[in-house]
Amino acid sequence: MKRYILTLLTCIGLTGQAAAEVTISHGYSAFGDLKYGPDFTHFDYANPEAPQGGTISQRQLYGTPTFNSMNIFIIKGDSAPEIGHHVYDSLMVRAYDEPDAIYGLIAETIEYPDDLSYVAFNLRPDARFHDGTQLTASDVVFTINALKTEGHPYYRNLLSDVQLVEAESDLRVRFDLAPGAGSAFPSEIAQLPVLPAHFYDANPFDESWMTLPLGSGPYVVETADAPRTIRFCKDDDYWAADLPVNKGRNNFDCFAYEYFADETIGLEAFAAGEYMMRVEYRSAAWATGYDFPAAQNGWVKQILLPDGRPSTAQGIWFNMRRPILQDIRVRQALEYAFNFEWTNETLFYGTYKRSDSFFENTQMQATGLPEGAELAILDAFRDQLPPEVFTEPAHIPYAGGPNPRDRAGLREASRLLDEAGWVVGDDGLRRNTAGQVLSLDFPDDSRSLERIIAPFVQNLKALGIDINFELIDPSSWTERRQTYDFDLSMTAWGVNVTPGAELRAFYGSAAAAAEGSNNLTGLADPVVDALIERAVEAETRDDLIAAVRALDRVLRAKHLWIGAWHLGAHRVAMWDIFGMPAEPSPYDFNRGVDLWWFDRDKYQALVDAGALDSGL
Repeated sequence: MKRYILTLLTCIGLTGQAAAEVTISHGYSAFGDLKYGPDFTHFDYANPEAPQGGTISQRQLYGTPTFNSMNIFIIKGDSAPEIGHHVYDSLMVRAYDEPDAIYGLIAETIEYPDDLSYVAFNLRPDARFHDGTQLTASDVVFTINALKTEGHPYYRNLLSDVQLVEAESDLRVRFDLAPGAGSAFPSEIAQLPVLPAHFYDANPFDESWMTLPLGSGPYVVETADAPRTIRFCKDDDYWAADLPVNKGRNNFDCFAYEYFADETIGLEAFAAGEYMMRVEYRSAAWATGYDFPAAQNGWVKQILLPDGRPSTAQGIWFNMRRPILQDIRVRQALEYAFNFEWTNETLFYGTYKRSDSFFENTQMQATGLPEGAELAILDAFRDQLPPEVFTEPAHIPYAGGPNPRDRAGLREASRLLDEAGWVVGDDGLRRNTAGQVLSLDFPDDSRSLERIIAPFVQNLKALGIDINFELIDPSSWTERRQTYDFDLSMTAWGVNVTPGAELRAFYGSAAAAAEGSNNLTGLADPVVDALIERAVEAETRDDLIAAVRALDRVLRAKHLWIGAWHLGAHRVAMWDIFGMPAEPSPYDFNRGVDLWWFDRDKYQALVDAGALDSGL
């Protein structure tokens, strides 16, 4: 395959000094060639002839229980994540049939030298915000500076390698990058939303507000009724509707999202036809909850859509900022108290696999003993790592057994706690030599989690641990999570198909000290930091795989969490009124829904059958 680039040789500095190769291209890939040439008309997985019109109504994304803010870029408030999917355009966009390729949207071309000391984007002159204002390089500069200084800690960490961003003209913006920023970093920059600087004259960037946001993307927020509904409808004058990256995309007139704090009520509303599509996160509901008349009549379909991305790292994370959880033996003991085998068979109908890696469903998952390139990387840190990293297979968590209170696991947990100095007293509680009770606080805002966590909590109490699993409202949980006011947290993180700078936000030392960061555990370890940088600076995919395997192995040896479960697919239930491409895009589902369309014939058939009212 070709790289489809225009290569220039430019002299740097004095005459006779080495020339640098500069690439100007319509697309960018961290490793290897681009699939699509400069004259491509649409992505292969998109249907450029897809019908237009109609509305797709669905449950809120990611199961987020509520929203009270339109500002999705800061730590304050509970924002509606759907805004980021519909309202804002980025410089370039992913091709979801390639692991790391991006192609121009706002930017017509990308320019970079072979040493990646900078990256520049040449903007399309017809790019416009929804109010008709031209989008210029100054808006890109504003966006990056705002995110880097006042944005959510995720953005601050991500953009730490941007040394300078400068508008060289109205239609050209340049980023000077720190040495070692990595070949994936230009993609990270290019996929950030571009914000209108003038909008923030009246809407402070660092404040939570309910003003309808202004962007340059295909949809505008038509209505927002917090915390119940939010509706996006097409911008009729969308400037980029005919670009190749958008052909076959954005087919619906409107996207409507219904918010439900209670999953049972949400499913009942779907069964009654109050909205048309939902991603089902509960295996029990998937197995037993779709027996209502519309499903029995074939009007509602249940489908599994495979996901080629890394599975989310879902689990019970330990906040190691708390002294009790700084002892690895305590963390190991808690792991033995979680009975995955019983949970999966009894509560999940045997549908899940155990998560033991932070990079499940990929080649980057560490297995067996380290060898080859991975071993060579780890050898450089041998004196800073426990011997078992080299002598034992990558850590696999204890699976449990067929009974909820697995005796073998609880015996080992008790031994570890005794060894750590937490001894059971006459009152049945564990105390250390100073008389301190082993107490743990486990808050959450999901009622559906309660039945899953209850057996784990019972096992901890049987061990003599004073555990408080508390259901709180979403706003309170957001505040406590931002200030790390918890001992245990059930959370899921997702990484890119080509992990890069975002790894710093999850596991890097700098993020550990930042309020509201994604480093929930407070991990601050120089070896982990060094391995992250090896991954960020990888020059080939093989180098990346070796570096991330080494990182995965070291993270697992630290017992940062109790790995939960993963599926490697999306459970989707929908009223049978939609069309979709024959071959779904393998690397993204949420954006994949943008490629669906409203099938009027199917819809009319359900109306004629009395299943739905007319009016969509």
